[in-house]
Amino acid sequence: MPAATETYSLGLPVEIGKIDSELKKLWEQGEGAMTRACLVNLAVYSETPGSLEKNTQLIAKITENHACRAIVIDADCKAKENRVEAWISAHCHISRAGSKQICSEQISFLLEGACAALLPSIVFSHLDSDLPFYLWWQEEFREPMDPQLWAWVDRVIYDSQTWTNFAAQIRLAQQEAKQRIVLCDLNWTRLDKVRFALAQFFDHPASHHHFAKIENAHIEFAPGFRSTAVLFAGWLAAQLNWRAAKTKAKYKLQFISPADRKIDVELRERAGEPISQVTLNSRDGKFLIAHAKCGDLLEVSRGKPGEKRMPQSMPAGKNDPVSLMSEELMRGGPHNVYLRAVNCVRDLL
Repeated sequence: MPAATETYSLGLPVEIGKIDSELKKLWEQGEGAMTRACLVNLAVYSETPGSLEKNTQLIAKITENHACRAIVIDADCKAKENRVEAWISAHCHISRAGSKQICSEQISFLLEGACAALLPSIVFSHLDSDLPFYLWWQEEFREPMDPQLWAWVDRVIYDSQTWTNFAAQIRLAQQEAKQRIVLCDLNWTRLDKVRFALAQFFDHPASHHHFAKIENAHIEFAPGFRSTAVLFAGWLAAQLNWRAAKTKAKYKLQFISPADRKIDVELRERAGEPISQVTLNSRDGKFLIAHAKCGDLLEVSRGKPGEKRMPQSMPAGKNDPVSLMSEELMRGGPHNVYLRAVNCVRDLL
């Protein structure tokens, strides 16, 4: 039989002015069987039609491991008439003890017309106490940035893989980050396991002599994920103090080492994972990371030319939004390495 399709309701329609009182009733009705849990405020903002239902499904899965108050917003800024609708619901999961349901609240908003400009006052007045506020921004940033909105945000989460103009977008984001906001790029998160796999080759100080002998690198990426590959090259450059050189070739980057040597980084597009293979060549050998053909694993190997390789397996990351968001929600502190990588290659993206 075909698998049943999961459906998620937006919940109970409520008047804007009665959201808090209706939430209180919701918990009173479930007293004894439901326990409310909340560690952060997580708002999701989208202007894509139908995003309320899609993002409700994502929140339902995210809250299995990350209790929060979720505020899901679908805004239509081009609508001719003003309209505001709201719903409340709860995502509940059986606790590990198996006795009670652990539940996270969700408040959903549909904003149409000029009312979308009222985002801070309409939506963010419903943040839960003094808990950290994470904003998952699913659109491109636009000028002017709303100072009232960004004054509330602790961490802004976005995916630069979808940006059409990286340099302009990161400039807008960093204007706000100069204050206190932490920038969290899911395009960077999807590189975690590949970066870790390459870095482990050089964990021991005895391997550091290879840094000065690196001659070139090859990065294979899936269609649409060129920016992910360039970010990876930016991470290499930032960690090894390379500076970017100007080049007009879309699939070839060039860097200059501290010793004024040229290092070419070739980008190769092919179907598969966002980053399917990374090869780092030095005068003494080759360092290789590749996605295994079976399973969610990376195969890593190193060796001199002509030497038989003995690949080892390491975990590979996942590329679905729930996994990426779950990884990001487990983190704290600034992403300083990400910012250094961006500064190395912002004009190449």
